[in-house]
Parts: sequence; C-alpha cells; structure tokens
Amino acid sequence: MDKSKRPFLKSKRSFRRRLPPIQPGDRIEYRNMSLISRFISEQGKILSRRVNRLTLKQQRLITIAIKQARILSSLPFLNNAESTARPTGLRARKK
Repeated sequence: MDKSKRPFLKSKRSFRRRLPPIQPGDRIEYRNMSLISRFISEQGKILSRRVNRLTLKQQRLITIAIKQARILSSLPFLNNAESTARPTGLRARKK
C-alpha cells in the first residue's frame, strides 16, 4: 500500500513515561515546602491536576497542605511581585 493513500495513520513514536511528580515515599504536609512549591504558579495560584499530573487524592492533599501553609504564613497568598504591580482598585476620574 502506498504511503500517500494512508494519510491518517500516525507514525510510530517511542512511548516514554514520565516520572510521577510525587514519589511513594513523599509525605504531603504543609511543612514540606520543597514539595508544595512545585505545585504553585508564579502568581501564587494552585496549579490544576492536568498540569501537575496528579491523581485526585494527591491533588486534594496538595490543596489542603497549600491552604494550611498559607494560613500559618509559610506561604504567601499572592506573590509579592504580583501584589505590588496591581493597582489599588481606585481610579482617579478624569473630568
């Protein structure tokens, strides 16, 4: 069969599995800042499961740990660069 007549067949690529972001020995706690900081964006937002490649249970535990760390002031709610760049919300009216 000619290759020009099979346009929709994909070429075979080698499948390489990525390492899971959380190893089986890792404990998901609010004190484990090196683990928690991997799942927060530059703006300080919690990244989604699709981006993190986590299971539902792991994402719930990460979210709880991040929120606990924020309440205990281990993590900021917003990144400092983001909070200083935002306007205060009050705009001066032009007449």
